[in-house]
Amino acid sequence: MNSAIVESFTQMVREKNLDKDVLGGIIEEIFGLLVKKKYGQDAKYDVVVNMDKGDIEIFLERVIVDVVENPEFEISIDEVNEKGNDEELEVGEDYVEKLELIDFGRRLINLARQSLNQKIRDIEKEIVYNEYSEMVGEIVVGDIYQVRRNDLLVNHNKNELLLPRSEQIPRERYRKGDTVRAVIKEVRKTNNGPVIIISRGDNEFLRRLFEIEIPEIYDGVIDIKAIAREPGERAKVAVESQDQRIDAVGACVGMKGVRIHAIVRELNNENIDVVNFSDDSITMIQRALSPAKLKQIELDEEEKVCTVYADSDQVSLIVGRNGVNIRLAMKLTGYHIDVIREEKPFEEYEDDIELVDLKEELTAEIVEILINNRIDTAVEVLQEGAEKIAEFEGIDLAKAEEIIEIIKNQFEEEE
Repeated sequence: MNSAIVESFTQMVREKNLDKDVLGGIIEEIFGLLVKKKYGQDAKYDVVVNMDKGDIEIFLERVIVDVVENPEFEISIDEVNEKGNDEELEVGEDYVEKLELIDFGRRLINLARQSLNQKIRDIEKEIVYNEYSEMVGEIVVGDIYQVRRNDLLVNHNKNELLLPRSEQIPRERYRKGDTVRAVIKEVRKTNNGPVIIISRGDNEFLRRLFEIEIPEIYDGVIDIKAIAREPGERAKVAVESQDQRIDAVGACVGMKGVRIHAIVRELNNENIDVVNFSDDSITMIQRALSPAKLKQIELDEEEKVCTVYADSDQVSLIVGRNGVNIRLAMKLTGYHIDVIREEKPFEEYEDDIELVDLKEELTAEIVEILINNRIDTAVEVLQEGAEKIAEFEGIDLAKAEEIIEIIKNQFEEEE
């Protein structure tokens, strides 16, 4: 019976990848629990487990007495004689008895089995927690086996990983059975076992993708100094080369963009801007706001505030669609950026626009009013200004300012 039990434990070692010595210690503890249940908490015993030979031996030590007063520590001389011994023992001597598992009864054996299973589950949870805690920041590849309302469950080496909605790339679609790549972000301990959080939206995922696709980063020749990202929209990455012969941005982009395109595809077509890092804050801000052209930059280094002056036609480039460009630039540089629009001098507009060509934008009625007041082109409207145009019959100040803004936008679109 002992041999069969140890054989089942040995099989458990193989299936669950448990340490044999650790399992042996658990078995000693469990069978020690049986002895205490049957003979008392203070009983003197010894459990010997030989995993290699497939043997379990349990020994109980008691003192031989004439009359038993404490069964936990004493055994009568008559009972000793009944058991039979090769050597004659006397009252006052220690009696060591080898116990058989069958003597414990079915109830205690079942209790031991339940306790052992619980111990094994606890050890398995600890092994998984320790394994993935050491992998935080690394990329893993798993299969989606359940798609829920707010998260995904991913199978990785028979372990369950959680990809919450907050860590997913917006507008990315996932289906059961799909293979997904993500970075291990966090491992939490809970009463139900470790919860392994993975992420595709974290900056660390982008960093690891750069290391995979760009050997110079993996080898340490190029350093990633900063990352700013809005998952699924756009990202900015500041890089610096440790070798003057290597262009950091060029190496990251690759020939015909092949390296960066591989990362973009993985991130569901997220646009990625790679810029050269600089210790000079003004230079860094200029690069972070590219491709916009800036006229002047004022810094408050203590408050980490930056004021940028630019022509009106550059403001839309600075801000970007839905403000994403300027938000990422602020994250990348650590400065809050304010933009001051400087109006472009009229003489810098190379191609004027006839008002008759703007009937759709301004309405035919407005164009007729302007032409009747001897204003024929868009530049002439800007030269007059909103207050002057507001004096024309049928146009108030609010309408005049709207006309000016529409015309400015037309010039920016032309450029």
